[in-house]
Parts: sequence; structure tokens; C-alpha cells
Amino acid sequence: MTDSGEASAAPDRPDRAGVARWAGLVGAALLTVAGWLGGALPAAPDTTSLLDLWRAPHGPWVLGCWLVGTVLLVGAWWSLRRGAASTRWAYLTAGLWLLPLLAAPPLGSRDVYSYVCQGWSWTHGADPYRVGVAAAGCPWTEAVPPIWRDTPAPYGPFFVLLAGLAVLLGGGLVGAIVLLRLVAVAGVLAVALCLPGLARAAGVPTRRAAWLALACPLVGVHLVGGAHNDAVGLGLLLLGLLVLVRLPGRPSGLLVAGALLGLAVAVKAIAVVVLPFAALAAVRGGYTVRALLRDAAWLAGGVLAALLVTSLVTGLGVGWVGGLAHSGDSEQWTSPPTAVGFVVDYAGELVGREPGAVPVARVVALVLLAVVLAGLWWWAWTSLRRPNDVRQQVVRPAVARPRVTLTGAGLALAATVLLAPVFHPWYATWPLAVLSVATVAVARTNWFVLPCAVASVLALPDGTNLARFTKAPGAVAMTALVLVVAGSAVRAALARRARQRRFEPSG
Repeated sequence: MTDSGEASAAPDRPDRAGVARWAGLVGAALLTVAGWLGGALPAAPDTTSLLDLWRAPHGPWVLGCWLVGTVLLVGAWWSLRRGAASTRWAYLTAGLWLLPLLAAPPLGSRDVYSYVCQGWSWTHGADPYRVGVAAAGCPWTEAVPPIWRDTPAPYGPFFVLLAGLAVLLGGGLVGAIVLLRLVAVAGVLAVALCLPGLARAAGVPTRRAAWLALACPLVGVHLVGGAHNDAVGLGLLLLGLLVLVRLPGRPSGLLVAGALLGLAVAVKAIAVVVLPFAALAAVRGGYTVRALLRDAAWLAGGVLAALLVTSLVTGLGVGWVGGLAHSGDSEQWTSPPTAVGFVVDYAGELVGREPGAVPVARVVALVLLAVVLAGLWWWAWTSLRRPNDVRQQVVRPAVARPRVTLTGAGLALAATVLLAPVFHPWYATWPLAVLSVATVAVARTNWFVLPCAVASVLALPDGTNLARFTKAPGAVAMTALVLVVAGSAVRAALARRARQRRFEPSG
């Protein structure tokens, strides 16, 4: 693997790199120890306060190992955010950090038990899109978080198929979890395989893209340790994008890319926001409406074929779309619109009213998301139709095309994660992976790297989210951040318009 990109992404000093490598490995080992002492084990008790965690068996050791391990792992990743010593070094170090976590029990979340029970339900004739795992009679229901025992599955048919195969081949709860973790590892390996090609296509230093996307603690702790289905969905997404970058305009390549993207959607619905930008990446030659419709039709054919085949093979149809409505049953301030709703409700309580603003804030955010996604696609379309536009700050059209489409896709994922009704730390891996191969300037990576670092400290080993214990202060802080960001965006837009007016010819 060779590096590409600008000299501004110079690697950090060898001594810092060495310290970061071993500090991160110690951090991963400590998190594994915390997992065995008090991770998301099947019989782990539900806690209602940090004091309960402290009083639990091995409580002080669990919290101590978790705190020190998280600080070491996040600090090591953050210290080299400008770029690892080399691409090879980044891959070896990220792989080294994953080794201890492969031996950990489910870590940072209990979602894997939901996956197993949903797979069990399907293999035993129940429709996971109609009944919850408790009603289906899953024998491991007690390991599933109470909030998800009676809700339908929100995941696509391809992942239900994978979960069902894990149950059939695993022979029990432990075996199924091991197989689902192997599926997650396969997804991470697919991401690792795609990063160099995507980074080179967009003119981004590979050593930086690989470090940001693979060494991030969210990948090791949640995608691998927690065996989240985001790993396989993200791997399929990047594989599809890589095929598009390599084979634009070729019907066979577009069908393959569409099938991969369709499978990503059939794992987790968030991948659907990338499809409009994938259609732009599919175009070969000049960007005209005719060319877009021609090439996007082949891509859409692959997407629809993948969705149709997985729906028919599983016999589940499109019932999973209805399950998405229940993903917002959890209310936490880590979702910006939910936090704003909390604050409005708090203000209403001060004057003796109950506004019930959370649902309203979530609907407003979804409308705003639709506007943002449309605006991002229009920006990408107009930029690609003007390949010599100086705002792109690129010279070669061959680099401009993948950079614009990948940037649009990454920003669309970021907007979806931020404006969705609910946010969990591992959701941030979607925009992180795509933006890491699309963002050239080092300074521009901090806005999405810093939130990933913060998200890495939100979940305790047993799956407890610290947001549960900080509802009011967290909601106020998040709302203040939303106001600051919105104000900054308005000022930047006004300043940009003022500069444009100064350069417009008069008369």
C-alpha cells in the first residue's frame, strides 16, 4: 500500500507514533478486562445509577479499567489524527488494537442479543417485523434490553438472514455471538480493503484515511467488540462506492455496485442516503441529465435486484420499513433534535405547561434533513457540471469526480446521524469512514474526528449509556451547541454572500 495526497499531511514523529501504538494496545487490553469483569454479559443486571455500577461485583475495577482504557485508546488515536507514519503502520497498529477486543465478551452495547433473538425468531417461523422477540419466544430474551423486547426489528432482510444463519450454525447463544462477531470483522476488513482505492481516487493521503477510519475506538469497541451490524453495512457500502469509482458508466460494474449498495441498505436503512450521490459517481463522461438517467438506471437495477432477492429469500418482504418507526423509542440528549425538545419541555414546565416538544422537534429535524440532503445533492451536481470551478480547488477532473461525490455522501451521512431522532456512538462510524477518504485538508477533519472521540466515552462496558445519567445538563449543553453551530453557519453564509457581491461586476 502506498501513500497519496499532499505533503501537508506529514506523519507524526516516530517517537510519538511508537508511544501511541503501545498506549492504544494497553487501552484495548484494559477494555477487554473491563468487559470480562462487567461487560454486556447475558445475565448483566440493569443499572439505574452510577452508584449501582460502583456497588456491583467488581464495580470499581470495571469502571477503573474502562476509564483508563478509554482515555489511552482515544488519546492514542487523537494524537495521530494528522496522519500515521505510513499506511502500512496504520494498518498494523489498528489490527494490533483489535486483537484484545476479539477476545472480549459483547462490549459497550447489548444489541447483539437483539440480533440473535431476531435471527432465532425468523428461523423459528416468526416474522421479526411483526412481533418482538419476547412474543416470538426467543429463549435468550432476558439478555435483550427491556426497551427492545417487544419492538419489531428495524434492520433489513439481508441482516436478518445473516443473524438467522448465525443462530443455525452457532448451535446456541455463544456460538451465534461468535459468528456475528466474525461477520462484523469481515465488514471491517472490507472497509480496510476499500480505503486505499477510495483515498487515492480522491487525492487524500491514504495513511491518514486509514488511521482515522480503522484506528478509531468506535470501530474496535463497538463494531468489533459490540458486533454491531454497522460493520457489515459499512463494508458493503464502501465496496459499492469503490466499484463505482473504478468502473463508472459500465453496465456490468454499475449492476455490481448497485447490488452491493442494495445489500448495504438491506442491512441498515441509513445507507439509502448515499444512493443519490452514488448515481452521480456512476456517470461516465459529461454530466448531463441524459447521462445521469442512463447510468443511474443500471445502478438502480442492481439496488432493486438486491433488495428483491433478499426479501424473497427470507420471505419477509418490505415489512422492515415499518420497524424503523420504533428506532426512536429511546429518547436521549445525544440526538440534537431530541435534546432541543427536552429543553423546550423543561422551559414549559417552569411556566406550568407540558409542551411535549420532543416529537415536534424530531419531525422538524426530519424535514430539515430532507432539505439538507437535497441541497447537498444539488451542490454535488452543479460542481460536477462545472469541473473547472475554482471552488473545487482541484486540477484533475479524475480527482474532482470521486472527491465531490464522496464528500457529498459523507456529509449526507453526517447530516442523517445528527438530525435523526436517536443517536448511538457507533452511528458516527458511517460518516467517519466516508469523510476520511474525501477530506483533503487536515484542518477540516477535526469537525468530524472530535465528535467521534467524544462519542467513544459515552458507553460503559455493560452497554449502559452515560447519557442516561446526564439527561438535563446534557440536553442543555447540546442545545447550546446547536445554537452556536447554527449561528456560525448563518454568519458564514452572510459573509460568503458579501464576498460574492464585492466581486460582482457593477452596472
